[in-house]
Amino acid sequence: MIDASQSRYMAKQNFFIRSLLALALGGLLLGLQACAVVAVADAAVTVVATGVSITAKAVGAVADAVIPDGDK
Repeated sequence: MIDASQSRYMAKQNFFIRSLLALALGGLLLGLQACAVVAVADAAVTVVATGVSITAKAVGAVADAVIPDGDK
């Protein structure tokens, strides 16, 4: 049979274990959020880099069409 002192000891252990689990879960959730932020930032940089690349190619094509070559 469990007496009062053992019951208090078990309650302290349960509180400690639950606190550690909550802390671990919180850390995991924060880590996943940071990963999501990095993924979104990476996607945004990729979109901007692609836009700049396409714009640079378009400007180059227009410049080639407008500026006459001396090869003729």
